[in-house]
Amino acid sequence: MTPQPYKISVPQEKIDNLKTKLGLASFPDELDSSAWDLGVPLADMKRLTKAWEKWDWRQAEERLNKVPQYHTGIKVDGFDELNIHFIWQKSETKNAIPLLFVHGWPGSFIEALPILDLLAKPGGPAFHIVAPSLPNYGFSEGPKKRGFALAQYAETCHKLMLSLGYNEYVTQGGDWGFWVTRAIGALYPEHCKASHINMILARRPTWSKNPLLALQHAVLPYSQRDKAGFDRSAWFSKEGYGYNLAQSTKPQTLAYALNDSPVALLAWIYEKLHDWTDNMPWSDEEILTWVSIYQFSRMGPGAAHRIYYETMHTKSGPGKITTADLGGYISGVKLGMAYNPKELAVFPKTWCRTLGPVVYEAENDSGGHFYATEKPEWLARDLRAMFGKGGGAYGVVKKGSGYDDDARAKL
Repeated sequence: MTPQPYKISVPQEKIDNLKTKLGLASFPDELDSSAWDLGVPLADMKRLTKAWEKWDWRQAEERLNKVPQYHTGIKVDGFDELNIHFIWQKSETKNAIPLLFVHGWPGSFIEALPILDLLAKPGGPAFHIVAPSLPNYGFSEGPKKRGFALAQYAETCHKLMLSLGYNEYVTQGGDWGFWVTRAIGALYPEHCKASHINMILARRPTWSKNPLLALQHAVLPYSQRDKAGFDRSAWFSKEGYGYNLAQSTKPQTLAYALNDSPVALLAWIYEKLHDWTDNMPWSDEEILTWVSIYQFSRMGPGAAHRIYYETMHTKSGPGKITTADLGGYISGVKLGMAYNPKELAVFPKTWCRTLGPVVYEAENDSGGHFYATEKPEWLARDLRAMFGKGGGAYGVVKKGSGYDDDARAKL
Protein backbone atom coordinates (compact mmCIF):
# COMPACT_ATOMS: atom_id res chain seq x y z
CA MET A 1 0.00 0.00 0.00
CA THR A 2 1.40 3.37 -1.04
CA PRO A 3 1.28 5.88 1.85
CA GLN A 4 -1.84 8.00 1.66
CA PRO A 5 -2.47 11.39 3.27
CA TYR A 6 -4.31 11.14 6.57
CA LYS A 7 -6.65 13.64 8.16
CA ILE A 8 -7.86 13.27 11.73
CA SER A 9 -11.66 13.39 11.80
CA VAL A 10 -13.26 12.14 15.00
CA PRO A 11 -16.96 11.29 14.55
CA GLN A 12 -19.19 13.88 16.20
CA GLU A 13 -21.00 11.09 18.04
CA LYS A 14 -17.80 10.30 19.97
CA ILE A 15 -17.33 13.94 20.92
CA ASP A 16 -20.94 14.26 22.08
CA ASN A 17 -20.66 11.04 24.10
CA LEU A 18 -17.50 12.32 25.77
CA LYS A 19 -19.16 15.59 26.78
CA THR A 20 -22.19 13.74 28.16
CA LYS A 21 -20.01 11.52 30.33
CA LEU A 22 -17.97 14.47 31.57
CA GLY A 23 -21.15 16.33 32.49
CA LEU A 24 -22.37 13.35 34.52
CA ALA A 25 -19.05 12.75 36.29
CA SER A 26 -19.05 12.04 40.01
CA PHE A 27 -15.98 12.37 42.18
CA PRO A 28 -14.65 10.74 45.35
CA ASP A 29 -13.81 12.68 48.48
CA GLU A 30 -10.22 13.21 49.58
CA LEU A 31 -8.41 13.32 52.90
CA ASP A 32 -7.51 16.54 54.65
CA SER A 33 -4.12 17.85 53.53
CA SER A 34 -4.17 15.61 50.46
CA ALA A 35 -1.34 16.24 48.03
CA TRP A 36 0.22 14.73 44.92
CA ASP A 37 1.76 11.85 46.87
CA LEU A 38 -1.76 10.36 47.07
CA GLY A 39 -2.53 10.99 43.39
CA VAL A 40 -4.16 13.80 41.45
CA PRO A 41 -5.75 16.33 43.84
CA LEU A 42 -9.54 16.54 43.73
CA ALA A 43 -9.63 20.26 42.88
CA ASP A 44 -7.41 19.69 39.85
CA MET A 45 -9.58 16.84 38.61
CA LYS A 46 -12.80 18.81 38.98
CA ARG A 47 -11.33 21.81 37.18
CA LEU A 48 -9.88 19.78 34.30
CA THR A 49 -13.05 17.72 33.90
CA LYS A 50 -15.12 20.89 33.55
CA ALA A 51 -12.54 22.37 31.18
CA TRP A 52 -12.61 19.22 29.03
CA GLU A 53 -16.40 19.32 28.88
CA LYS A 54 -16.28 22.87 27.47
CA TRP A 55 -13.18 22.37 25.35
CA ASP A 56 -13.43 22.35 21.56
CA TRP A 57 -11.73 19.24 20.15
CA ARG A 58 -12.33 20.46 16.61
CA GLN A 59 -9.90 23.33 17.12
CA ALA A 60 -7.22 20.92 18.33
CA GLU A 61 -8.03 18.63 15.43
CA GLU A 62 -7.57 21.51 13.00
CA ARG A 63 -4.17 22.34 14.47
CA LEU A 64 -3.03 18.72 14.32
CA ASN A 65 -4.15 18.40 10.73
CA LYS A 66 -1.74 21.15 9.70
CA VAL A 67 1.05 18.63 10.28
CA PRO A 68 1.75 16.29 7.31
CA GLN A 69 0.21 12.93 8.27
CA TYR A 70 -0.12 9.69 6.36
CA HIS A 71 -1.22 6.09 6.78
CA THR A 72 -0.07 2.89 5.15
CA GLY A 73 -0.34 -0.86 5.53
CA ILE A 74 2.50 -2.72 7.25
CA LYS A 75 2.61 -6.51 7.27
CA VAL A 76 4.29 -7.95 10.36
CA ASP A 77 5.36 -11.59 10.18
CA GLY A 78 2.74 -13.83 11.76
CA PHE A 79 0.11 -11.09 11.98
CA ASP A 80 -2.42 -9.47 9.70
CA GLU A 81 -1.48 -6.24 7.96
CA LEU A 82 -1.84 -3.19 10.19
CA ASN A 83 -2.84 0.26 9.06
CA ILE A 84 -0.21 2.56 10.55
CA HIS A 85 -0.63 6.31 11.03
CA PHE A 86 2.43 8.54 11.02
CA ILE A 87 3.78 12.04 10.69
CA TRP A 88 6.12 12.40 7.74
CA GLN A 89 7.79 15.79 7.48
CA LYS A 90 10.35 15.97 4.70
CA SER A 91 13.08 18.56 4.83
CA GLU A 92 13.85 20.82 1.90
CA THR A 93 17.40 19.55 2.11
CA LYS A 94 17.93 16.78 -0.42
CA ASN A 95 20.44 14.87 1.70
CA ALA A 96 18.49 15.23 4.94
CA ILE A 97 18.91 12.40 7.44
CA PRO A 98 15.92 10.04 7.82
CA LEU A 99 14.98 10.13 11.51
CA LEU A 100 12.52 7.69 13.06
CA PHE A 101 11.00 9.21 16.23
CA VAL A 102 9.36 6.61 18.48
CA HIS A 103 7.04 7.73 21.29
CA GLY A 104 6.07 5.92 24.48
CA TRP A 105 3.23 5.90 27.00
CA PRO A 106 1.38 8.09 27.88
CA GLY A 107 2.72 9.99 24.91
CA SER A 108 1.88 9.70 21.23
CA PHE A 109 2.96 10.99 17.86
CA ILE A 110 2.31 14.54 19.10
CA GLU A 111 5.49 14.40 21.17
CA ALA A 112 7.36 14.98 17.92
CA LEU A 113 5.52 18.21 17.06
CA PRO A 114 7.81 20.64 18.93
CA ILE A 115 10.93 19.40 17.12
CA LEU A 116 9.57 19.29 13.56
CA ASP A 117 10.50 22.80 12.48
CA LEU A 118 13.72 22.74 14.49
CA LEU A 119 15.06 19.69 12.65
CA ALA A 120 13.61 20.10 9.17
CA LYS A 121 15.07 23.51 8.34
CA PRO A 122 18.21 23.80 6.20
CA GLY A 123 21.48 24.95 7.72
CA GLY A 124 22.46 21.47 8.66
CA PRO A 125 22.16 18.90 9.52
CA ALA A 126 18.53 18.64 8.45
CA PHE A 127 16.25 15.65 8.97
CA HIS A 128 13.34 13.93 7.29
CA ILE A 129 11.18 13.09 10.33
CA VAL A 130 8.93 10.04 10.57
CA ALA A 131 6.91 9.79 13.79
CA PRO A 132 4.44 6.88 13.77
CA SER A 133 1.62 6.13 16.11
CA LEU A 134 2.75 2.77 17.45
CA PRO A 135 0.32 -0.13 16.92
CA ASN A 136 -2.55 0.20 19.46
CA TYR A 137 -1.77 3.92 19.89
CA GLY A 138 -3.26 7.05 18.41
CA PHE A 139 -4.70 6.48 14.97
CA SER A 140 -2.85 3.27 14.16
CA GLU A 141 -4.47 -0.13 14.03
CA GLY A 142 -3.51 -2.84 16.51
CA PRO A 143 -3.17 -6.61 16.21
CA LYS A 144 -6.09 -8.88 17.03
CA LYS A 145 -4.11 -11.74 18.50
CA ARG A 146 -1.59 -12.18 21.29
CA GLY A 147 2.18 -12.18 21.06
CA PHE A 148 2.76 -8.75 19.51
CA ALA A 149 5.78 -7.62 21.57
CA LEU A 150 9.04 -5.70 21.15
CA ALA A 151 10.26 -7.61 18.08
CA GLN A 152 6.96 -6.87 16.33
CA TYR A 153 6.91 -3.18 17.26
CA ALA A 154 10.48 -2.93 15.97
CA GLU A 155 9.53 -4.75 12.77
CA THR A 156 6.59 -2.40 12.25
CA CYS A 157 8.73 0.71 12.54
CA HIS A 158 11.57 -0.74 10.47
CA LYS A 159 9.27 -1.81 7.63
CA LEU A 160 7.61 1.60 7.72
CA MET A 161 10.98 3.28 7.12
CA LEU A 162 11.80 0.87 4.28
CA SER A 163 8.40 1.50 2.69
CA LEU A 164 9.18 5.22 2.62
CA GLY A 165 12.43 4.59 0.76
CA TYR A 166 14.77 4.92 3.73
CA ASN A 167 17.06 1.91 3.57
CA GLU A 168 19.31 3.54 6.17
CA TYR A 169 18.07 5.74 8.97
CA VAL A 170 18.64 6.89 12.55
CA THR A 171 16.31 6.81 15.54
CA GLN A 172 15.31 8.78 18.61
CA GLY A 173 13.26 7.55 21.54
CA GLY A 174 12.41 7.52 25.20
CA ASP A 175 10.03 5.38 27.30
CA TRP A 176 8.82 2.62 24.93
CA GLY A 177 10.77 4.45 22.27
CA PHE A 178 13.92 3.48 24.17
CA TRP A 179 13.05 -0.22 24.02
CA VAL A 180 11.70 -0.19 20.46
CA THR A 181 14.69 1.68 19.04
CA ARG A 182 17.06 -0.59 20.96
CA ALA A 183 15.27 -3.58 19.42
CA ILE A 184 15.57 -2.02 15.96
CA GLY A 185 19.29 -1.55 16.48
CA ALA A 186 19.71 -5.15 17.63
CA LEU A 187 17.60 -6.66 14.83
CA TYR A 188 18.43 -4.37 11.91
CA PRO A 189 21.91 -2.88 12.45
CA GLU A 190 22.58 -2.75 8.72
CA HIS A 191 19.69 -0.29 8.41
CA CYS A 192 19.59 1.51 11.77
CA LYS A 193 22.89 3.38 11.82
CA ALA A 194 22.62 5.34 15.07
CA SER A 195 20.22 6.00 17.95
CA HIS A 196 19.68 8.86 20.36
CA ILE A 197 17.92 8.00 23.61
CA ASN A 198 16.64 10.09 26.52
CA MET A 199 15.48 7.38 28.89
CA ILE A 200 18.56 5.32 29.66
CA LEU A 201 18.03 2.03 31.45
CA ALA A 202 21.35 0.35 32.10
CA ARG A 203 23.11 -2.00 34.48
CA ARG A 204 26.25 -1.61 36.53
CA PRO A 205 29.34 -2.46 34.41
CA THR A 206 30.87 -5.88 35.02
CA TRP A 207 34.50 -6.95 34.87
CA SER A 208 33.71 -9.70 32.38
CA LYS A 209 31.78 -7.58 29.87
CA ASN A 210 32.89 -3.99 30.50
CA PRO A 211 36.34 -4.11 32.16
CA LEU A 212 37.33 -0.49 31.47
CA LEU A 213 33.97 0.88 32.61
CA ALA A 214 34.04 -1.45 35.61
CA LEU A 215 37.45 -0.06 36.55
CA GLN A 216 36.20 3.51 36.24
CA HIS A 217 33.16 2.60 38.30
CA ALA A 218 35.32 0.99 40.98
CA VAL A 219 37.81 3.85 41.21
CA LEU A 220 35.69 6.96 40.80
CA PRO A 221 33.29 7.90 43.61
CA TYR A 222 29.68 8.71 42.83
CA SER A 223 29.13 12.41 42.16
CA GLN A 224 26.36 14.44 43.77
CA ARG A 225 24.51 14.20 40.48
CA ASP A 226 24.85 10.40 40.55
CA LYS A 227 23.50 10.29 44.09
CA ALA A 228 20.57 12.52 43.16
CA GLY A 229 19.91 10.18 40.23
CA PHE A 230 19.81 7.17 42.52
CA ASP A 231 17.34 9.03 44.75
CA ARG A 232 15.12 9.81 41.78
CA SER A 233 15.28 6.19 40.60
CA ALA A 234 14.44 4.92 44.09
CA TRP A 235 11.48 7.29 44.33
CA PHE A 236 10.07 6.04 41.05
CA SER A 237 10.57 2.40 41.97
CA LYS A 238 8.86 2.85 45.33
CA GLU A 239 6.20 5.48 44.68
CA GLY A 240 5.63 5.68 40.92
CA TYR A 241 5.77 2.16 39.50
CA GLY A 242 2.30 0.90 40.38
CA TYR A 243 0.83 1.79 37.00
CA ASN A 244 3.41 -0.46 35.33
CA LEU A 245 2.50 -3.46 37.45
CA ALA A 246 -1.18 -3.05 36.59
CA GLN A 247 -0.57 -2.53 32.88
CA SER A 248 1.91 -5.42 32.72
CA THR A 249 -0.31 -7.95 34.47
CA LYS A 250 -4.00 -7.16 33.91
CA PRO A 251 -4.33 -4.70 31.01
CA GLN A 252 -7.81 -5.92 30.09
CA THR A 253 -9.22 -5.21 33.53
CA LEU A 254 -7.81 -1.70 33.49
CA ALA A 255 -9.16 -1.14 29.98
CA TYR A 256 -12.78 -1.33 31.18
CA ALA A 257 -12.29 1.70 33.42
CA LEU A 258 -10.30 3.75 30.93
CA ASN A 259 -12.56 2.98 27.96
CA ASP A 260 -15.76 3.78 29.83
CA SER A 261 -14.69 6.68 32.04
CA PRO A 262 -12.96 9.71 30.53
CA VAL A 263 -12.38 10.99 34.08
CA ALA A 264 -10.45 7.84 34.92
CA LEU A 265 -8.41 8.25 31.74
CA LEU A 266 -7.71 11.90 32.52
CA ALA A 267 -6.52 11.09 36.03
CA TRP A 268 -4.42 8.13 34.87
CA ILE A 269 -2.51 10.21 32.32
CA TYR A 270 -2.46 13.62 34.02
CA GLU A 271 -0.74 12.15 37.06
CA LYS A 272 2.15 11.07 34.84
CA LEU A 273 2.36 14.44 33.09
CA HIS A 274 2.79 16.01 36.52
CA ASP A 275 5.05 13.48 38.22
CA TRP A 276 7.31 12.59 35.30
CA THR A 277 8.33 16.11 34.29
CA ASP A 278 10.59 18.75 35.77
CA ASN A 279 8.00 21.35 36.80
CA MET A 280 6.60 21.43 33.28
CA PRO A 281 4.03 24.27 33.06
CA TRP A 282 1.39 22.25 31.23
CA SER A 283 -1.44 24.29 29.78
CA ASP A 284 -4.97 22.91 29.81
CA GLU A 285 -4.81 22.86 26.02
CA GLU A 286 -1.75 20.60 26.09
CA ILE A 287 -3.15 18.28 28.75
CA LEU A 288 -6.51 17.87 27.05
CA THR A 289 -4.94 17.30 23.65
CA TRP A 290 -2.65 14.55 25.04
CA VAL A 291 -5.55 12.83 26.81
CA SER A 292 -7.94 13.23 23.88
CA ILE A 293 -5.54 11.40 21.56
CA TYR A 294 -6.12 8.39 23.83
CA GLN A 295 -9.83 9.05 24.28
CA PHE A 296 -10.37 9.08 20.50
CA SER A 297 -7.71 6.54 19.59
CA ARG A 298 -8.50 3.98 16.94
CA MET A 299 -8.18 0.97 19.26
CA GLY A 300 -9.43 2.63 22.45
CA PRO A 301 -7.33 3.91 25.38
CA GLY A 302 -6.96 0.49 27.02
CA ALA A 303 -5.24 -1.07 24.01
CA ALA A 304 -2.10 1.01 24.57
CA HIS A 305 -1.23 -1.09 27.62
CA ARG A 306 -0.97 -4.37 25.76
CA ILE A 307 2.69 -3.68 24.94
CA TYR A 308 3.42 -3.84 28.69
CA TYR A 309 1.89 -7.28 29.10
CA GLU A 310 3.35 -8.76 25.93
CA THR A 311 6.84 -7.41 26.59
CA MET A 312 6.95 -8.48 30.21
CA HIS A 313 5.70 -11.98 29.34
CA THR A 314 8.02 -12.59 26.39
CA LYS A 315 10.63 -15.29 26.89
CA SER A 316 13.82 -15.46 24.89
CA GLY A 317 13.69 -17.58 21.78
CA PRO A 318 13.73 -17.54 17.97
CA GLY A 319 11.98 -14.47 16.61
CA LYS A 320 11.62 -12.95 20.06
CA ILE A 321 13.47 -10.26 21.92
CA THR A 322 13.27 -9.34 25.61
CA THR A 323 14.24 -6.34 27.67
CA ALA A 324 17.07 -8.45 29.08
CA ASP A 325 18.35 -8.98 25.55
CA LEU A 326 18.45 -5.22 25.05
CA GLY A 327 20.12 -4.35 28.35
CA GLY A 328 23.63 -5.06 27.11
CA TYR A 329 26.04 -3.71 24.53
CA ILE A 330 24.66 -3.36 21.00
CA SER A 331 27.59 -2.91 18.66
CA GLY A 332 27.46 -1.33 15.24
CA VAL A 333 24.81 1.26 16.14
CA LYS A 334 26.30 4.54 17.36
CA LEU A 335 24.64 5.88 20.46
CA GLY A 336 23.78 9.34 21.74
CA MET A 337 22.38 10.02 25.20
CA ALA A 338 20.63 12.82 27.07
CA TYR A 339 20.83 12.72 30.86
CA ASN A 340 17.88 14.52 32.44
CA PRO A 341 17.70 14.84 36.25
CA LYS A 342 13.94 14.20 36.47
CA GLU A 343 13.91 11.14 34.22
CA LEU A 344 12.26 8.09 35.79
CA ALA A 345 15.54 6.24 36.17
CA VAL A 346 18.80 8.18 36.35
CA PHE A 347 22.03 6.17 36.38
CA PRO A 348 25.73 7.09 36.26
CA LYS A 349 27.45 7.45 32.91
CA THR A 350 29.63 4.42 33.63
CA TRP A 351 26.46 2.34 33.69
CA CYS A 352 24.85 3.92 30.64
CA ARG A 353 27.95 3.54 28.48
CA THR A 354 27.56 -0.23 28.69
CA LEU A 355 24.72 -0.01 26.15
CA GLY A 356 26.77 0.62 23.01
CA PRO A 357 29.40 2.75 21.24
CA VAL A 358 28.58 6.16 22.72
CA VAL A 359 29.48 9.09 20.47
CA TYR A 360 27.47 11.89 22.10
CA GLU A 361 26.31 12.77 25.61
CA ALA A 362 24.40 15.76 27.00
CA GLU A 363 24.20 16.26 30.74
CA ASN A 364 21.29 18.61 31.29
CA ASP A 365 20.62 20.67 34.41
CA SER A 366 16.86 20.25 34.11
CA GLY A 367 14.34 18.16 32.23
CA GLY A 368 12.25 15.09 32.76
CA HIS A 369 10.73 12.14 30.94
CA PHE A 370 9.13 13.87 27.93
CA TYR A 371 12.29 15.36 26.46
CA ALA A 372 10.90 16.38 23.05
CA THR A 373 8.02 18.21 24.73
CA GLU A 374 9.82 19.70 27.72
CA LYS A 375 13.10 20.64 26.04
CA PRO A 376 12.64 20.55 22.24
CA GLU A 377 15.47 23.00 21.65
CA TRP A 378 17.86 20.80 23.63
CA LEU A 379 16.85 17.65 21.78
CA ALA A 380 17.34 19.44 18.47
CA ARG A 381 20.73 20.62 19.73
CA ASP A 382 21.67 17.04 20.62
CA LEU A 383 20.70 15.63 17.26
CA ARG A 384 22.36 18.39 15.27
CA ALA A 385 25.57 18.06 17.28
CA MET A 386 25.58 14.27 17.12
CA PHE A 387 24.89 14.05 13.38
CA GLY A 388 26.43 17.34 12.28
CA LYS A 389 29.87 17.96 10.81
CA GLY A 390 32.40 17.01 13.46
CA GLY A 391 29.83 14.97 15.39
CA GLY A 392 30.39 11.36 16.34
CA ALA A 393 27.64 10.11 14.02
CA TYR A 394 28.27 12.44 11.09
CA GLY A 395 27.82 10.68 7.77
CA VAL A 396 26.50 7.39 9.17
CA VAL A 397 23.69 7.36 6.59
CA LYS A 398 24.86 7.00 2.99
CA LYS A 399 23.61 9.88 0.86
CA GLY A 400 22.15 11.35 4.03
CA SER A 401 24.75 13.69 5.49
CA GLY A 402 22.12 16.25 6.43
CA TYR A 403 23.72 18.89 4.22
CA ASP A 404 23.10 19.99 0.68
CA ASP A 405 24.08 23.49 -0.40
CA ASP A 406 22.91 23.23 -3.98
CA ALA A 407 19.87 21.00 -4.40
CA ARG A 408 16.62 20.69 -2.59
CA ALA A 409 14.39 17.67 -2.27
CA LYS A 410 11.20 17.63 -4.27
CA LEU A 411 8.34 17.45 -1.81
